[in-house]
Amino acid sequence: MIASDALSRVVFAIYVPAALLAFSDGMLVPTLPVFADSFGVSLALVGLVLAAESIGMLLADGPAGYLVSRLRPKTAMLTGVGLVGAAVLGTALAPSLWLVVLTRVLCGAGFSLWSLSRHAYLTNVTHSANRGRTMGLFGGVSRLGGFLGPAVGGAVAFWWGLRAPFLVYACVVLLTLLLIVLLLPPEERPGGGRAGEKRAAARAALRRSAPVLVNAGTAQLMVQMLRAGRRVLVPLYGSQVLGLDVGSVGLIVSVASLIDFSLFYPAGVIMDRFGRKAAIVPSFVLQGLAMALLPLTGGFTTLLLAAALGGFGNGLSTGSMMTLGADLAPREALAEFLALWHIVGDAGFVGGPLLVGFVADAAGLVPAALAVGAVGGGAALWIAARVPETLKRAPQRVG
Repeated sequence: MIASDALSRVVFAIYVPAALLAFSDGMLVPTLPVFADSFGVSLALVGLVLAAESIGMLLADGPAGYLVSRLRPKTAMLTGVGLVGAAVLGTALAPSLWLVVLTRVLCGAGFSLWSLSRHAYLTNVTHSANRGRTMGLFGGVSRLGGFLGPAVGGAVAFWWGLRAPFLVYACVVLLTLLLIVLLLPPEERPGGGRAGEKRAAARAALRRSAPVLVNAGTAQLMVQMLRAGRRVLVPLYGSQVLGLDVGSVGLIVSVASLIDFSLFYPAGVIMDRFGRKAAIVPSFVLQGLAMALLPLTGGFTTLLLAAALGGFGNGLSTGSMMTLGADLAPREALAEFLALWHIVGDAGFVGGPLLVGFVADAAGLVPAALAVGAVGGGAALWIAARVPETLKRAPQRVG
């Protein structure tokens, strides 16, 4: 732990880079599909480009855990962000679609190392009693960047071409690297003692944590499937079932995102004051209910209400999975545990759209919405019944 004044500087040094990277990645939301399509390839290959970053994150989570456990935190963060910048610049200069796929996979690998290293760092410098607010604020600034980025990315691509957002992204990465270098204080390598002893202690800690990891990891998998499935379902249902135009669908998604973003601080307060489950369980009940209500919507207004309910529910859980993972991680195997935590979460984030696609192809979007709603209900029940409450309150001063 570090003093509160130093903590403020530390979290600022991580929050601002997180917001900048989320903003930059958000710039690619409206432009990357069009950029991929400009190579004149099939929709399946366009989909591969869109999935490549997530694939890279999933593949790199394990190696990232190894690196984070052995590198200084600042070095790990700079390496991850630097890889993101190099990959984005490579995308801007790529002459073929296959090089675009490769650079997007490398970008995902960089994000994996950055995400895991800052998660481990924040875990080390925070106490359980204020960790919910710290992680909630982190999730909030990341969502703000993702909310603002698409509009800027679309404008940049419109005025300067489809490769321009990638070049702007690379410039923002340079600024991010500079901020981390200047603001984040250096730290010693994780742990101490002999390497063999550290590895043995880490393996023993992971074995002891296996039952908790299985229980909480199951919840993490379902939660991320719900979140990813909700992102896919609302626009698809609005356009394909209700026949809404892209502008109306975009407005619905933006309103839901704004509601989602506005709740990051209350979410952190609830987690720190009443417990992690007090925020997590209602959150996924509401998101599951919102998805189950999609078949009852009949137009713009009712879909907006259902999407807003989902955004409200997701906002209640801002930073919750980061907080839960940080609470559960044994300090002897912090990076290794969080790497497994990220692997499970990234698998869920990849699996959510796959669930929607599989059920929708087999039976239609209405059953797909009900299936995702059931995942939300299952996640809430599983967390309520099987996952322990992890809030540890700060000791009260006497006298």
